[in-house]
Amino acid sequence: MKFIHMADMHFDQPFSGLGGTGNLGDMRRLEQRKVFRKMIDYCNQNKIDFFLIAGDFYDHSYVRKSTIEYMNQLFQEIPNTKIFIAPGNHDPYVKGSYYETFAWCENVHICKSNLEIVEDSKYDIYMSSFTDFHQEESAVEKIQIKHPEKINILLTHCDLNGARDENGFSYQPVSESKINALGFDYVAMGHIHKTNFEQQKNLIYPGSPISFGFDEPGEHGMIAGEFNGRDLKTEFVRLDDRKFEKYDLPVDDIFSKEELIEKISNLQLDEKNLYEIVLQGNRQFEIRVREILPLIEAKNILKIKDKTQIGIDIEQVAKENNLRGIFVREIIQKYQEGTYTEQQIKKAIEIGLEIML
Repeated sequence: MKFIHMADMHFDQPFSGLGGTGNLGDMRRLEQRKVFRKMIDYCNQNKIDFFLIAGDFYDHSYVRKSTIEYMNQLFQEIPNTKIFIAPGNHDPYVKGSYYETFAWCENVHICKSNLEIVEDSKYDIYMSSFTDFHQEESAVEKIQIKHPEKINILLTHCDLNGARDENGFSYQPVSESKINALGFDYVAMGHIHKTNFEQQKNLIYPGSPISFGFDEPGEHGMIAGEFNGRDLKTEFVRLDDRKFEKYDLPVDDIFSKEELIEKISNLQLDEKNLYEIVLQGNRQFEIRVREILPLIEAKNILKIKDKTQIGIDIEQVAKENNLRGIFVREIIQKYQEGTYTEQQIKKAIEIGLEIML
């Protein structure tokens, strides 16, 4: 039996956090469709039996009916592949959702509850879905496998060993040790956008098929697997042609805005990838990121982050018997009087000394 496992496509996600200029969000939404087409073609070319979708297939708040129709149209192109969907926290099975109201094609099976079992002669698929946008508990850990002689697969959107997020919410947290103890041959999970394929044997997050930003670096794609008897062989299949990369740029030997812009513009970067330039080291002048980014010629540089520190020896400058020294001594006195914070003092000195150059 052959299967593919994907999760967290988030169709129609607005990509509002990418930054940059132009129609980047539209571009990435088109690339989502391109990646999904690759999955459908893979199913046809490799005669895939099961297509496992572990939640967040679309974004409930943004998805359009035309996108749902597009998904369903492609599903119709693989009639011999059984498609199983376990909705997640961004696309829960709720009243009025497209999972409930849309007429999906016959080979699509959508889990409507916290626990459902689809039985086959040789394989049983256990599915657990979100039926709300926040789900504090999971039914998964209470599962008792009915037919241990079969190949048993669990499909769920969950937070493995998860804790509450910054808003106090949890998303079907499950214990790795308890899941392992249940005896599933493969656990197809969603929710985490980075794959754990290299660290796990059969308790797998495929990661999102495409990256959504600089906090999701590396390759993105899906898992392809095959059972021969009880033997399981899996591989990670890259689908996203782009990567989000961070590039560290030392600025210690750069002495002006113009020089910095020239340095960034001349970087040898992969044209396919999208970049965040992280400025490091000791700066010799005030860096205003908002002024610099629009002047960069390379349009695949979306962000510039300033992580530099002031590169001026303030104590040494304060000893100088000139205007610079007088200025720094006056500013230091203001700090000692408690008028300004240390950060404000450093910024004032940096701007003042730059003007005196």
